[in-house]
Amino acid sequence: MRDDVPNSWEARAEEYSLYGFTDLPSVHKRGTVVLTHGEGPYIVDTHGKRYLDANSGLWNMVAGFDHAGLIAAGQEQFARFPGYHAFFGRMSDQTVMLSERLVEVSPFPRGKVFYTNSGSEANDTMVKMLWFLAQSEGKPERRKILTRVNAYHGVTVVSASMTGKPYNSVFGLPLPGFLHLSCPHYWRFGEQDETEEQFTQRMAKELEDTILAEGPDTIAGFFAEPVQGAGGVIPPSKGYFQAVQPILKKYGIPLISDEVICGFGRTGNTWGCETYDFVPDAIISSKALTAGYFPMGAIILGPELADRMQAASEAIEEFPHGFTASGHPVGCAVALKAIDIIMNEGLAERARALTPRFEAGLARLAENPNIGEWRGKGLMGALEAVKDKATKTPFDGKLSVSERIANTCTDHGLICRPLGQSIVLCPPFIITEGQMDEMFEKLEAALKQVFAEVA
Repeated sequence: MRDDVPNSWEARAEEYSLYGFTDLPSVHKRGTVVLTHGEGPYIVDTHGKRYLDANSGLWNMVAGFDHAGLIAAGQEQFARFPGYHAFFGRMSDQTVMLSERLVEVSPFPRGKVFYTNSGSEANDTMVKMLWFLAQSEGKPERRKILTRVNAYHGVTVVSASMTGKPYNSVFGLPLPGFLHLSCPHYWRFGEQDETEEQFTQRMAKELEDTILAEGPDTIAGFFAEPVQGAGGVIPPSKGYFQAVQPILKKYGIPLISDEVICGFGRTGNTWGCETYDFVPDAIISSKALTAGYFPMGAIILGPELADRMQAASEAIEEFPHGFTASGHPVGCAVALKAIDIIMNEGLAERARALTPRFEAGLARLAENPNIGEWRGKGLMGALEAVKDKATKTPFDGKLSVSERIANTCTDHGLICRPLGQSIVLCPPFIITEGQMDEMFEKLEAALKQVFAEVA
């Protein structure tokens, strides 16, 4: 028996856990927050301290942490049929029902659904589908994938290559053939005297110029989040999708809407593509698909891609891809319930009703001289910290301003997320007006404290 075994939750976590996406200096200094349970939009740690989770876990716990209906749906399915796959022409009845439901609530008149265990795997799988189609249809040179700077599409080798964040360079990524176009963030990247409409046209021109330079017949697909989530909640510039989609159609390049974060109500509609008035060729779904109560991802193919995938699969008698837990019956049962409570039990309406109060709170905090911009759509928003508001000059990165704000919020019993120089909020749809006021009050106190230290 070791005589130096850690004897606190925090020490045990640090001794035995390898952290992902975690500021290690903060953990070493402050310790891990080890949680025991949740109560509505609150989480509770091993010391009994409660935190209002203004990030819905990781964008996904839209119904809070103890929804009785979701828990019951999982328990009942575990008792009835606790696990299976979707291989060899066999799948659970729950899987069949969920596929029907997803196509029904999609913007497509018909389509097909393929299941994964996460959004990362779903984006990875969609790329494999596009490559599979290219090979099957005699166009093997169609391999290149277009995304944008600040896009986040996941962490597998392929989806990390799609993700336009500099940290992936530590893995030697992106892989060749993954091309990152400019981020459509007008406030940050608009040129002097350039209107938002001109900025959008510049983004569209860059897309077409890139397609022509690379060769239209070498590009397999264009992936885009309606709102760039983990890039810092970046809505597209005005008219962005109306400008880029005709170009993609002109060259026969599918548009894939990554709705992992935006899907199922976060932007105010069922899908982010509805919010921005475009119909993609396929949709990637995860997170709120199960309200965070089960790990699941789904690819919803529109009619054209569904037909092409069916033909390509039949030509070789199968689509040689899948995961052991694809279409898991418990996950599908939970997803069916999650969709029902979001769309039929008032959760989506509640999110829409709370949006004006949410936006007003962001706008009020943006009056702070060290907040350069507030931005968002629906119940997802961000505040961008700046050293100088007039010039949009950011703070020195060594100051870790957003991390300090998030840590100070944690001290005050509020969970929010630092992303670059921004603080991101995406509260659960069940949050009350009073709890939203609590969220903004605690964040305001943290902003004042940190800016007094660094400004």
